[in-house]
Amino acid sequence: MDKKLLDVLVCPLCKGPLVYDAKAQELLCKVDRLAYPIVDGIPVMLVDEARPIPAEVEL
Repeated sequence: MDKKLLDVLVCPLCKGPLVYDAKAQELLCKVDRLAYPIVDGIPVMLVDEARPIPAEVEL
């Protein structure tokens, strides 16, 4: 993931910062506990496409 792109992207729901998970190829929002997928190198920044992160998973 390009560092400049990561600096510009924010969570579409809360406008908060995102954390890049290279292993899972996802962008994580710690506030909303959502994981946005990265498909073919393109972040899918749609709330409807985001995966909820269970409360028992530490971010």
